[in-house]
Amino acid sequence: MKKTIRDFELTGKKVIIRCDFNVPLKDGKITDDNRIVESLKTINYALENGAKVVLMSHLGRVKSVEDKRKNSLKVVAERLGELLNKEVIFIPETRGNKLEEAISELNNGDVLLVENTRFEDLPNKLESGNDLGLATYWAKLGDIYINDAFGTCHRAHASNVGIASLIPSGIGFLVEKEIQMIGDVIANPDRPLTVILGGAKVSDKIGVIKNLVNVADYILIGGGMAFSFLNARGLEVGKSIVDEASLEFCKEILTNYPNKVILPVDVVCGKEVNEMAKATTKLINDMGTADIGLDIGPKTVLHFLQYLNKSNTVIWNGPVGVFEINQFSSGTKALANILANLDITTIIGGGDTAAAVINMGYKEAFTHISTGGGASLEMLEGVTLPGIEAITNR
Repeated sequence: MKKTIRDFELTGKKVIIRCDFNVPLKDGKITDDNRIVESLKTINYALENGAKVVLMSHLGRVKSVEDKRKNSLKVVAERLGELLNKEVIFIPETRGNKLEEAISELNNGDVLLVENTRFEDLPNKLESGNDLGLATYWAKLGDIYINDAFGTCHRAHASNVGIASLIPSGIGFLVEKEIQMIGDVIANPDRPLTVILGGAKVSDKIGVIKNLVNVADYILIGGGMAFSFLNARGLEVGKSIVDEASLEFCKEILTNYPNKVILPVDVVCGKEVNEMAKATTKLINDMGTADIGLDIGPKTVLHFLQYLNKSNTVIWNGPVGVFEINQFSSGTKALANILANLDITTIIGGGDTAAAVINMGYKEAFTHISTGGGASLEMLEGVTLPGIEAITNR
């Protein structure tokens, strides 16, 4: 068991909390503050217990000076201050006298946000390369480190693995919830456990499939990856995405788990992938050489429903169609609606799946929506996440 924020005496301590404030921006404004909102429970706990709170996060990818100009966390500090109803001191630097002095002057209950940790990636990738010197510098700014950024736990960066390896550390409430809702559910699910897998390429989820065929009762496959499995069965899939390098793996899985891996029976096709494309529904045996499969069809939804109705736990990772285009979004919408109305444990993987169901108005409809796409995927693989592994054990 890893230590949590509850295991520490926080009063008067400088507590570094690694958050995930990697929010979407448009024209310099936050378009979705969900990740900031999700961090509030841990931040408020630290404040209520008299800590001097130092927040760290990344925002976007920083590969140029222009990236630094458009990815400042200043806008996050302003929104966080509104949500906390108190001033959030923002330091537009990742190191230096100004930062050190501001932290030294913090009073119990104060909040300070450090500039985007990935500014340290220019030019030498010190943050994403988990540079020991940078991690040591940041570690000296605090007394306790709390990792509450699940979305980065699958990466070994200076701001998570680095700091956690150098000072007493624990996890925050968000990371704790992710571990419980994904890791613990997979370890001891309320069966039957059904997993819905979507997305484009099989190769991205080979590890997940290898792990879950031994854990899940059923695996329902949609999205672009379904066409690799259908092709492996010898079916015509036209110009749909086919992961050629994974076809032998698909054949092996279908041979060894014929009653566990469930494929589409019809698909929504187009001749091109854009908003002007005409959508046509076809049975999988009727696809032509010019067809591109872009969504699961209504018969597949009903086919999947048979398995969902007898499940007690469902984990969904990956949209089952090109949901960003309206005429190819019906399958994803239908599954979201079905799961939202089932009285069972429903867990939504992060990334595109989370974005899809939230944008469709189902934010409060599921047991848990993960905040980390890559991290949740690796947890489904059964991989130990470095950002959690580095945390002090109880």
